[in-house]
Order: sequence, then C-alpha cells, then structure tokens
Amino acid sequence: MGSLYRSEEMTLCQLFLQSEAAYACVSELGELGLVQFRDLNPDVSAFQRKFVNEVRRCDEMERKLRFLEKELEKDNIPQLDTGDLPEAPAPREMIDLEATFEKLENEMKEVNSNAEALKRNYLELTELKHILRKTQGFFEEAHATIDPYQAMTDPNMAEETVGLLGEEVRAPTTGQQPLRLGFVAGVIVRERMPAFERMLWRACRGNVFLKQANMDVPLEDPVTGDQVHKSVFIIFFQGDQLKTRVKKICEGFRATLYPCPETPAERREMAIGVMTRIEDLNTVLQQTRDHRHRVLVAAAKNMRSWLIKVRKIKAIYMTLNLFNLDVTQKCLIAECWCPVADLDRIQLGLRRGTEASGSSVPSILNRMATRESPPTYNRTNKFTSGFQSIVDAYGVAVYREVNPAPFTIITFPFLFAVMFGDFGHGLIMLCFAIWMILRERQLIAKKAHEDEMFGMFFSGRYMIMLMGIFSMYTGFVYNDFFSKSVNVFGSGWTVNDFTNSTGTRALDPNTTEWSGSPYWYGMDPVWQMSLNKISFLNTFKMKTSVILGIIHMFSGVILSLSNHRYFGNTLNIFCEFIPQVLFLSAIFLYLVCIIMAKWIYITPADSACAPSLLIGLINMVMFKYQKLDKNKTLCAVVPWYPGQQGLESFLVILAGLCIPWHLCLKPILLYMKHKGKFDKRRAPVTHVARTVANDTDDDEAALIHHDESDAPLLENHTTEEEKFELGDILVHQAIHSIEYFLNCVSHTASYLRLWALSLAHAQLSEVLWSMVLRMGFSMIPGYAGAIMLSAIFPTFALLTVGVLLIMEGLSAFLHALRLHWIEFQSKFYQGAGHLFVPFSFEAILEITSTNLEG
Repeated sequence: MGSLYRSEEMTLCQLFLQSEAAYACVSELGELGLVQFRDLNPDVSAFQRKFVNEVRRCDEMERKLRFLEKELEKDNIPQLDTGDLPEAPAPREMIDLEATFEKLENEMKEVNSNAEALKRNYLELTELKHILRKTQGFFEEAHATIDPYQAMTDPNMAEETVGLLGEEVRAPTTGQQPLRLGFVAGVIVRERMPAFERMLWRACRGNVFLKQANMDVPLEDPVTGDQVHKSVFIIFFQGDQLKTRVKKICEGFRATLYPCPETPAERREMAIGVMTRIEDLNTVLQQTRDHRHRVLVAAAKNMRSWLIKVRKIKAIYMTLNLFNLDVTQKCLIAECWCPVADLDRIQLGLRRGTEASGSSVPSILNRMATRESPPTYNRTNKFTSGFQSIVDAYGVAVYREVNPAPFTIITFPFLFAVMFGDFGHGLIMLCFAIWMILRERQLIAKKAHEDEMFGMFFSGRYMIMLMGIFSMYTGFVYNDFFSKSVNVFGSGWTVNDFTNSTGTRALDPNTTEWSGSPYWYGMDPVWQMSLNKISFLNTFKMKTSVILGIIHMFSGVILSLSNHRYFGNTLNIFCEFIPQVLFLSAIFLYLVCIIMAKWIYITPADSACAPSLLIGLINMVMFKYQKLDKNKTLCAVVPWYPGQQGLESFLVILAGLCIPWHLCLKPILLYMKHKGKFDKRRAPVTHVARTVANDTDDDEAALIHHDESDAPLLENHTTEEEKFELGDILVHQAIHSIEYFLNCVSHTASYLRLWALSLAHAQLSEVLWSMVLRMGFSMIPGYAGAIMLSAIFPTFALLTVGVLLIMEGLSAFLHALRLHWIEFQSKFYQGAGHLFVPFSFEAILEITSTNLEG
C-alpha cells in the first residue's frame, strides 16, 4: 500500500537562497508542488513585507485582465485554450506584461468611450428621426380633421379636442384674434408615459394638448446595451409660463426634447439631413466594432496564458514574503516541510532555478531537527483520491498513524452494497460509472466536472463503480433483480401446489417439499413467493449484519496495535489493546461463533428447540442457566453444547476484569513511572541535520547525522515537558474506557442498520414493481397492453432512478459513511493531524479559476 497505509515521512528543511536566484528557485518548487513553506514573519503585516510592491503590481495586472475578460464575454469571444501551462516569466518580463496590459486597457477604454459617444449620437439621431416622422403624422392628421389653433380658440370644439386631458380649455372671447400656440416634441420611456401625462394635466391645469405614439422598434441604450421601448410625444401650450413648466416636467421625467420645425418643408429637409447623418454613423460604428473585435480576438489568443503567468508571479512573490532576510540582505532564508522521499527532486529543482537565474552561488538545503508534529501527506491518484477525501472529511490523520483509506476502498462499497443489494440497480450504477470513466477526458475538457452536482459524482466515479460491482454481488446473493428472483442453479424445493386461499403459503423445511440440499449460491428463488419470506430474510440479514459489524469493529481494534507498535507505545498495548481485544472477543466474537454454529449444526428438525441468541446472550451476562423440565418447555434457554455454562461464565468474568484493567492500570503505571519506580525509557528521536549544496559536485554536499535511528517521531510532540497531572490522566482514561466499553454494545446494534436498510430497499423495489410495472403487464392483454406498458415504463424508470438509485443510494451512502467514521475509525484513528498543503502552481490555478467562476 506504500504511503497510503501511512503518510509520507516528512522533514523540516531550511533553505538559503541568493536574492537573485530566489525567484527562479521558488518558481521551480511551485512547479514540483512538494514543499509547504512556513511563515517566518507572523508578526509582520502584509503591507510591511519586502515584496508588497510586486504583489500590488500583480493585483493591478489581474484587474486589467479581468477587465479584458469582461469585454470578451460581452462580445462572446472564446478564449483560446491550448492546454499548455506556461512557466512563470522572469521578473524582468513583468515590465513588458504591464506595458502590454496598459496598452490594451487604454485602447479598449478609448474604443468603448468612442463607441459609447457614437451610440449616443446615433440614439439621438434615431429618436429625432422618429420624432420628425411621428409629428409629421400628427400635423397631417390635425389638418385632415381640425386645426389645432381653432381647437384652442373655438369654445364649441374645446371639449372634443382636449377632453382627454380631463378639463375643458376656456377660449377667449369671440372678437379676439386666434392666439399662436407653441409646442415641444421629444421622447420618453414608454413605462413613464401614463404618469407623465397625469403630471402634465395636473401641473398645467389641463391647458396643454398632448399627442403621443409608441415607437415600433426598441432602441439600444448606449451605456448598458439594453433594449428600451420609448414613445414620441408632442405638447401644445400657450405662453412662456406654460412652456417653462412643461420643460421642467419633461426634465423631471427624463424625457429628451428635440427641436422640431413648424413647417412641413423644414421638417422634410431636417429629416433628409438626419437620415444622411445616420447612414454615416452606421458606417463609423461598424468600423469601430470591427476594430474592437480585432483587438479582442488578438487578446483572446493570449488571455489564458497571461492569466496563468500573472497568477504564478503573484504566488511566487507572496511566497517570498514568507521568507526572512539575513543580516547582509543578500540571502533569503526559508523553512519548509517536504517529503523525505522527494528531497532529491527538490534539490534538482533548486539547481535548475539557480542555473536559470545565472547565480554563481548554489542554494543550500538543510534538514532541521524538530519536535513539532509534521503535516500529513498521503499520495493519492484519481482512483484513491475519492476514498481519501472521505477519510479526511472526518479528520486528517495524525502524522504517520494508520490511514483508513486503503481499507475503506473495499469495506465502504461493500457495506453500501449490503444495504443496496439489487443486481439490476447495481448494474445501472456500474454502467453510469463506466460511462464517466470512459468519457473522463471529454468531460474534463468540457469542464462538466465543475458543475457542483455532477462534479460530486464525477470525483467519485471509481467509488461508484465499486459500489455498483458490490451491489451486483449482494444482489446476486439476495437473488434480487429489480425485486424479482431468478432461478439460476435450480431450486432445492419441489412445490407442486403453491396457491391457497391467500395466493401464497409458508414454506416449511420439515416437509418433503424440501430436497435437503440448499440452493447452490445465494437465496433460493422459491422464497420470493412464500408467505414467510420476510421473516426468513429478516433472520438471515440481521445475523449477517451482526457478523459483519463485529468483524469490522474487531479489525479496527487490530489496526490500533499497528499504531501502538509503530509509535513505541508499549504501555498502550498492555493497558488498552489487550483488554479491548479480550472484552470484544469474550462477548461479541463469542456471539459470532454461536451464530455460525447455529447455522451449521441446527437442522430443520431441531429448529423448534433452537437456542435464542438474544435471550442466550442476556442469560450469559446474568449467569442464568435453567434446566430442562419434564415437559421440555424451556428448551430455548437450555445449554445446547457441553461445557456451555463454564465457558460462558469464564468469558463474562474475563470481560468484567477487562474494565478495571483498562481503566486503572495505565494511570497507576504512569504515576509509578513518574515517581521513579520504573526506569525512564524513551524511544530515540531522529536528529538529522543535512546540508545539501545545490551544485553538481558531490564534494560540496555535507551530510551530518546525530543519533540517527529508524524509529519514528513520537505521536505527540511538545516543545516543553508537560507537567504530570494524575487527575487529568484518570479523567481521560475514564472517558476513554466508558466510551469504548459502552460503544462496543451500541456500535454492534448500530450495524443493524445494514439489515434495516437492506429490507427497506428490497420492499421499496417490490412495491415499485407491483404498483407500477406489474400494472402494465396485467391491465390490458395484446397489442393494447404493449402500448400501455410503453407508457408506464418511463414512469417506472423515472421512479427507479429518482427514488431507488438516487434517494435510497444517498441514504445507504450516508449510513455506510457513518459506520466507517464512528464504528470503525474510532477504534484506532485519532484524526487530529493537519494536512500537508504544498506550494503548487497547479493547485493555486485551480482554486483561483474556481473562485473567479463562482
């Protein structure tokens, strides 16, 4: 299992980098992704660090690139993605990048401002064109019906002309000359027109005449680019006071006023001039769009490369801000965690960085002695990463403790399948997983895995594949194929008449209908039609769940021995591991043996007097053993093998002794050791100081060992010796003891969820078959039935996928997750470590892309 069984061996290193070579060396380490740097300036704010100006320059370049990205999105221009990841540019290339981005930004801003001005001018000319066209229609309509001046001066026509305004305009006396009316014309947003009309009527007391018409086509807003529907209006009034009032109202409603000649000839001449200017503007706008498109297309070819380069530069300088300067200001000092197995690759990367920078002084790598707990690093691939994520979600492993992930690869899909046992459902799940695996590259290229919902399925595609395979296996054992059984190996029953008054009847193995030989593998299909099917399957699945649960827990306890031996905790072996194993074996492994013996040795003829497991276990703990009476009414509680009473009494006493053993022995021995009763013995700790000169000559590399040993670092590292507190140790040991011994009972009962969910899944599948698809088979015979079946089958398929595969699958997944986190991992796994987070360009680019898209 390699490093998956235990995390990689880590070491704390110190780097000495020349100032001119630091950038290139950090760049090479970022490409490797094998080094986690420590912050040596925790008390210095981000604005007071050495490379803060460079980071700000990178932020400014990112801002300009985001501006260009938005412009590309506006024009729907795709970015060219060749799949290549350019290396981090040299520091001197930052100036060229800044100049390029500055030029592009200024050019785009200038093009945008010019295009906005042209669009605004085009909008004004377009509105003026509509005004001239609509007002010409107003005046022609007025001349065809009535003169507007006559309407304002003739009292008999006033009500008919301006009645829409809500109030009659009172005309002057009959002998007075007709007054000359003024008018204004403009456009307004269509939604504001009703309020605009009411305001005119109220403010002018009905002494205006308003005529409006909607524009046929929407107009483009030059700023936002949205389509806006507007209306053209013309307002007639009398006097300068009303003119001022009307203009203020137009200004308040953001209506745009345009000059409109009074005579038809002038309006016609102006319309011709407007049309000419619009045609010229169209030509200029098209040229502007073409120029903008050319600039953006040229930028799109390099946009992704520029983004990667800028993000790498920024990551390098932010990492350099974690370093310290020596007293000469010519050398940068860094501390980092890195895997011991990759020291040669790291040394090679430093050598490449030094050569790329042209520095004559090699970079130096020192291995430092430390008592600090290293980070946990488990190497994974696309197959094991999903299972490792499940383990890490509970808690990151303590450095070098046993990793549950390799065991989870098998046990997790198997326990899931125990609850999800159906060959047909497992086959659908397997096909879906295989499709994702075969289409892996295409789905990654289409970025389908970045979708939140589908991304979860895609990241666990190999897990889904194993869950499908195991579900097919358990479905084969249960003989369930979409809730129906298949007779593969020939039934062991010969039932001639299977019907009675209820349509089914119970099977009795004591009759001659049973041949005496069981079904070759799995469940006999005849149980599918029996009346006592549920009770038979419940008995089988419940006992199987108990057996699987106890084996699963016992394997977790056994794994704790590996941790104790590796960390040199001999005291924990004798004071914790041995009593835990004895207690679990005396009660629960004995229960497993009884179940297996009952399956093997109890014949159908003896089934009436078969011992009850639950009552037998209770009587075992209570030391209750009854004798067989004359009427044989107590056969269920009678010892059913020789020496049962003595063996069970011994096991109960042994289990009872394990409790004080686990509770008291360790604190007593620690107290005696502290008082000097025992010799103080400690496992040797590795102190390795290694200085590796980053040069091609081996003579320049010095290797110094101090008390080197193959023993691992201690499980808990402290910089200072902790004080011995007997009370704290007693409380901790009491909590640990109570938790373990009580959890042995509760966790065993918790595994019964395997039985409960398996039964629920089988019953739901059977209900779905009988209530949906069976109706299609039995309702209408012949061709009409085939048509009905074709209509019902999509409903059956939808409910199968939605309810049984997704909802039931998610339920079984969560229960299997709980069984691993609580029942299995709690026996040996602390999960109190911290994850190894290396400085990696690949991870930084992935996180940055996700944040930008979010």
